[in-house]
Amino acid sequence: MKSKNFKKVDSMPYTRRKFIGGVPQSKITKFTMGDTTGGDFDSRLELISLEDAHISHNSLEAARIAANRVLENSFGRTGFYLKIVPYPHDVIRHHKRVNVAQADRFQEGMKNAYGKPFGTAARVQRGQSLIVVGVNKGNVETAKEALRRATDKFPVTCKIIVQ
Repeated sequence: MKSKNFKKVDSMPYTRRKFIGGVPQSKITKFTMGDTTGGDFDSRLELISLEDAHISHNSLEAARIAANRVLENSFGRTGFYLKIVPYPHDVIRHHKRVNVAQADRFQEGMKNAYGKPFGTAARVQRGQSLIVVGVNKGNVETAKEALRRATDKFPVTCKIIVQ
């Protein structure tokens, strides 16, 4: 499934897992990487979303891996701080369709087309921070490159802010 199909935030959140059966586990495992205490880093970089959207748990995990790989290779395991901010609460549903000959015998079309849960996503508003990175002054360019690589994994346009 393509994430662009579920990018638009157009309905109520579907989050009450108590009433939902069969919700797959979120792919993202760690939300903080590097020096998890936050450390005393001189510079703080944020990746900011420029649109309202759903961001799937697969996208969040792919962005975390991409950013962490660049930062870890450059600064070691404790030379930086990386935090993924949004949490994928929304359950995404999908109504499966069969596209073979005589498919009308297997499925019931759009009758009761509520869909089965197949993943989770984070609801993100415009201007919300997606990833926060802390580094020392001389390492800002490498951190920018890490966030640029993470941006490629998201279905929204983002910008990097250095503080």
